[in-house]
Amino acid sequence: MSGLCLGQPAAAAPSPDDTSRIDHVLLWGRSIDQVSAVMTVKLGFQVRPGRNPDGVANRYVRMSDGSYVELEGITRPDARMDPGMRADQVALRGGPGARTFGLRSSTLDRERVLLRQRGFAPTEIFSAAPNDPDGDGPSAPPRWRLFAFERQPLSSNLFFIDYAAGRPTPTRVADARSARVHPNGARELSAIWLLSSNAEADRQQLAAMGFAGATPVSVAQVGARGYCVPIHRKRVLVLQPDGAGIAADALRSGGPQVLGISVAVADIASARRQVERGYEKPLAGYQGLLGPSFLAPTREDLGLLVEFHAGSGVAATSPCSG
Repeated sequence: MSGLCLGQPAAAAPSPDDTSRIDHVLLWGRSIDQVSAVMTVKLGFQVRPGRNPDGVANRYVRMSDGSYVELEGITRPDARMDPGMRADQVALRGGPGARTFGLRSSTLDRERVLLRQRGFAPTEIFSAAPNDPDGDGPSAPPRWRLFAFERQPLSSNLFFIDYAAGRPTPTRVADARSARVHPNGARELSAIWLLSSNAEADRQQLAAMGFAGATPVSVAQVGARGYCVPIHRKRVLVLQPDGAGIAADALRSGGPQVLGISVAVADIASARRQVERGYEKPLAGYQGLLGPSFLAPTREDLGLLVEFHAGSGVAATSPCSG
């Protein structure tokens, strides 16, 4: 991880605008079909089509609250990749996994200025192309706008993004509604787990950005400890190994990474039965940070853990406690 860009002391950093929230995680597969098959057949998600520009295909697992997992896979040897994609591929060495996640802000320009004032180094704002096939044409606002960082502030790669509303045609409305219905009952991406050798450094950086209120936590299921940081009404877990276990093995073999995600489901028992059938093995339940939970055995398939938990996962009264 690069040197800290703390700006104001963590304790003095004001809270971020309430519009900054967890948006999505970029998950690379060994191929786009491999990662799609795991998400559908073994885990019970619905995967929606994306595009295949310049040799990097993407597909989507969209949740009812607008959060999502973006699946990516290289489809040809001479694929053209942006700097973020290239950095992910260097870290992953061609394997599956996640190194990048995004926060959504409806005040993107203001957020960028604020972060620069706090001592960070955001990039210029990049936008979708005027001829984006999923946009509304050159005369409409770009479908998405985002900025990343010249020097990444966290152990995993972070960017901020926002989207234009788009014309609510009947077809688009129907497609959006159907895309968010999953056989496993998934409702939302409720937490992102960042793994590094120094959870305190990530906590300080998030606090300097304005994301304060971290709570110490222990995640015994993976042998990790660190902090739970509230982002709007969801959570980012910043973790480091706590003895032997999954976290220590993952950090040793793959370095800093998005170790896992938490997904809220409508019926935890039903989701567990579906994943047990997909993996053809029984899975133990436990009382997790977000309630009754189970962990899908996805490290080998996805390079990423997927925790399923009961409930909506966004209630402001749900503390993230150890």
